Amino acid sequence: MNRVLLIVDEISTWIGKTAGWCILVLTFTTSYEVFVRYLFLAPTEWAFDASYMLYGTLFMLAGAYTLSRNGHVRGDFIYRAWSPRTQAKWDLVLYFLFFFPGMLAFIYAGYGYAQLSWLVHEHSSASPFGPPVYHFKSLIPIVGVLMVTQGIVEVIRCIMCIHTGEWPKRLHDVEELEKVMLEKAEHGDYQVVKELEEIGQRRGDI
Repeated sequence: MNRVLLIVDEISTWIGKTAGWCILVLTFTTSYEVFVRYLFLAPTEWAFDASYMLYGTLFMLAGAYTLSRNGHVRGDFIYRAWSPRTQAKWDLVLYFLFFFPGMLAFIYAGYGYAQLSWLVHEHSSASPFGPPVYHFKSLIPIVGVLMVTQGIVEVIRCIMCIHTGEWPKRLHDVEELEKVMLEKAEHGDYQVVKELEEIGQRRGDI
């Protein structure tokens, strides 16, 4: 079962990391706009539309990836003090109370929004360039489906944790040094915390 969950995680990861390349294009676009606007007094007609589409794509497609890493914002100072079973029970309640209703509404509204955009061949009215936006708006229902799929995986993890008392393993990326230090401190590894702090100070992270 956990292998199946990790496959969904891997799909969310691939989509999120692929969308992450938008930040490079966005950086180039913004830099170019600033350069030609202030140096040559020749602002572009397309940079504004490109910037919000690129950032919107990055922001939306990173959602399922972040959820797969358990990285969305929560009240950690309370949550961390609970046992895994208590955490899983509260997560389960909140998924059904808020997450799934919100995401299903997101899909429903987003589908209609994208469908109308395609029917009228909608173009941006935010700039003279006026690029088509129906492709961009199609991301809304797609992202909703990705979030619901990853949400189902997280619900299964909650159920497994309630039964076993431990969270199932999930994929991990490089973590912030402060997070690693907190986890080590919680387990009493103070010597490791001290060593990590010294490394962080040398690198300028702390």
